[in-house]
Amino acid sequence: MTEEVYHIPALLPQTLEALAIRPGGIYIDVTYGGGGHSRAIVERLDTTGHLYGFDQDSEAVERAFRDPRFTIVHSNFRFLRNFMRYHGVEHVDGILADLGVSFHHFDDSARGFSFRWDGPLDMRMNQRSNLTAGRLIAENSEESLANIFSLYGELRQSRRIAAAIVKARSREEITTIEQLLAVVRPLISLKAEKKELAQVFQALRIAVNGELDALSSFLDQATNLLAPGGRLAIITYHSLEDRMVKNYMKTGNIEGRIDKDFFGRTEAPLRQITSKPVVPDEDEINRNPRSRSAKLRTAVKL
Repeated sequence: MTEEVYHIPALLPQTLEALAIRPGGIYIDVTYGGGGHSRAIVERLDTTGHLYGFDQDSEAVERAFRDPRFTIVHSNFRFLRNFMRYHGVEHVDGILADLGVSFHHFDDSARGFSFRWDGPLDMRMNQRSNLTAGRLIAENSEESLANIFSLYGELRQSRRIAAAIVKARSREEITTIEQLLAVVRPLISLKAEKKELAQVFQALRIAVNGELDALSSFLDQATNLLAPGGRLAIITYHSLEDRMVKNYMKTGNIEGRIDKDFFGRTEAPLRQITSKPVVPDEDEINRNPRSRSAKLRTAVKL
């Protein structure tokens, strides 16, 4: 399998420009994935520069390229600060997070990320975790499931979906994608089927992997790790992530709350490079349709 099939990095030239890479700088790619962004960053480093790549997926870590300027870390980026301390790194010049799911994950039916074919309801990014989508569906209350579909999937029929799942699981354990689709499909419109099924699966994936909690924790740690003038570049793919990133880069908190000191000065630790996110052009979308929802936001440490 080629690197490109595993994952095509979105907004690659724009990301490299956003990071303003210095040959001797220290950088972190907290979402290594297929290694596309990481390889491009390392190619711009000299022998004094270094890149640390994080990934919680065993497959990604096993496939990681080898280079003296690169270190792979098998961990979720929520533990960023601890691992950088372990490696003796106090400050870095740039941090990248591409929050998209690798093509490989969507295309591997055994991982359970896509509704396009049958497979187990897994959805774990970290295969060492005990929580699968099947277990989440089996163990959560109707109210909890409704909240997951409402908050993480932004589905208007979240309560109906949750009620249908609870009713169906009382008759038979729901362990496969096809079983879940049989329960959910009657509750969504045919006109918006692909979109709404994607929202259902997005909600479950976010809940299984604790993605928004991890992102919130990461933003604080990344900001503290950056040296003054260091760059934080984040690519998001759905509104929940993008709202958090936008608020944090603007105000220093995910709620978008503007805090001021005693003298009335704002206390945000970052300054946004551009007020609007960078998005793929038509050519990139034609080459890589899955990049269509990508948004790149960049900020510099003050």
